[in-house]
Amino acid sequence: MTEEYAARVNGETVPKERVDTFLAQGPTTPPRSAGHVDMRLRHEGATSHNGPAAERRHSAALAAERQRRRWATQVVLVDELARRTCAKRGLPAPPEMSSSLTPNVPEADVADLGSIVAAALAHSPAARALLAALEGEQLLPEEAVREYYDLNRDRFLTPEALRRGVDPFDDAAGPADLLPYEHAREGIVRELQQALGRRAFFDWLDRARTGVEYAPGHEHPGDPSHADHEHRH
Repeated sequence: MTEEYAARVNGETVPKERVDTFLAQGPTTPPRSAGHVDMRLRHEGATSHNGPAAERRHSAALAAERQRRRWATQVVLVDELARRTCAKRGLPAPPEMSSSLTPNVPEADVADLGSIVAAALAHSPAARALLAALEGEQLLPEEAVREYYDLNRDRFLTPEALRRGVDPFDDAAGPADLLPYEHAREGIVRELQQALGRRAFFDWLDRARTGVEYAPGHEHPGDPSHADHEHRH
């Protein structure tokens, strides 16, 4: 019997069962489009429980479920690609992916990363290990760190200067109003490495996806070739 698969990566299958398991466990990060669908359903269901409105509700619910499966396929795929890349890099084998005992994804991360990558990082130890490795590879010249400090003085005002309403870009703002560069440097380096690491992660993912083929019903949620495609994922 031919194995049912959700996707193929360079000819190797990613079993459909992995997507089914992830969905059954109830991932904590839903597609960002889910709220949009829910609002539409509430609006259309306000006047009637049957007839055309009920048909639209049913159709919208089916579309939302199809999109949820496509979204989940992408999360599982990121885990699979990250697992393979970790092995190629000689990183320790990460634990299996799970939707339990993982932190909730902050809304800011969902907005910055998109719900697919944010959920993958929440549920996939392999994705987190790869991102950490990429962040650690980012080398920052001292000049870049200092430039960030000089251009973002508003972020380094002391609590007292904030209470007084000091304008950090005014000539009247003195050294005592700002956290010294030596004290701020470590946090700046960490923040810039995180930003560059995320950019490197997205670059890696774009390259890694080039050899992927999807089974029907498991296409990318934003793929315009299927009727339910949704770009706000």
